[in-house]
Amino acid sequence: MIKKSFFLSIILITVFAFTSDKPAYNLFNKKGKETRYKALLEAASKVDVVFFGELHNNPIAHWLQYDLTKDLIKLKDGKMVLGAEMFETDNQLALNEYLTDSINADTLAKRARLWPNFETDYQPLVDIAKENKLPFIATNIPRKYASQVYKKGLESLDTLSPEIKGWMVPLPMEYDGEVACYKNIMAMMGPDAAGHMNDNLPKAQAIKDATMAWFIQKNFVEGSMFIHYNGSGHSDNFEGIIWYLKKYRPELTIMSITTIEQDDIRKLPKEAIGIADFTIAVPMTMTKTY
Repeated sequence: MIKKSFFLSIILITVFAFTSDKPAYNLFNKKGKETRYKALLEAASKVDVVFFGELHNNPIAHWLQYDLTKDLIKLKDGKMVLGAEMFETDNQLALNEYLTDSINADTLAKRARLWPNFETDYQPLVDIAKENKLPFIATNIPRKYASQVYKKGLESLDTLSPEIKGWMVPLPMEYDGEVACYKNIMAMMGPDAAGHMNDNLPKAQAIKDATMAWFIQKNFVEGSMFIHYNGSGHSDNFEGIIWYLKKYRPELTIMSITTIEQDDIRKLPKEAIGIADFTIAVPMTMTKTY
């Protein structure tokens, strides 16, 4: 019996050593110091709005989104609202019907414009809202109108019907091309972009950010917290959605999370320090969900 227990202990120690030798991710705080999930959970539980910036095809980000949401629901005694970039505002009715069991997943897929990785990456989040009878808010502008801004500019939205305008941030929306996340879009496109319709690209990004911020503040419930899932580029450096949300509801407290991939996850590169309150570093070799 003693011999059996000894060998079992050796096996467990060996397994632990190997798994901790090659971690699937590392977590850092705003100062670039290693930290623990417990610290992230505690910090998240104390704010009004949490932005979880993901890499859309990263399985570690999706796993942590689910676990963080589940743990926050427990800590907040169910006083939560969930929302996501991956659902467009004109699909809210279909999403609501799925949440209340009026339609099933197959019908939702037919009625809403779901992302290709919905079933593996986002349905678990919607289902945890469903199981706990929590709202799940579609926050993103319908892609058709973001595309219209790119092609024809923000002014082209003025002629839309009141119903369609209700699916986006109230117009006219504030736009500041000097905000770094929008300025950098033009910089990455190069000097040839200036003066062409492509200079509307940051405006198309901005109306997504503004619309998401608008629907977050519109659906925020006092005494609860809102967790929002979005691509990291929409909230990194406390810009994008966060910049707009601070305009609409400056009193709300905010925490941001970002996800990055790098060869060595033992430390953050200088340029990644401070881009969010917490950074999840994942190995470049991590498998993708699509």
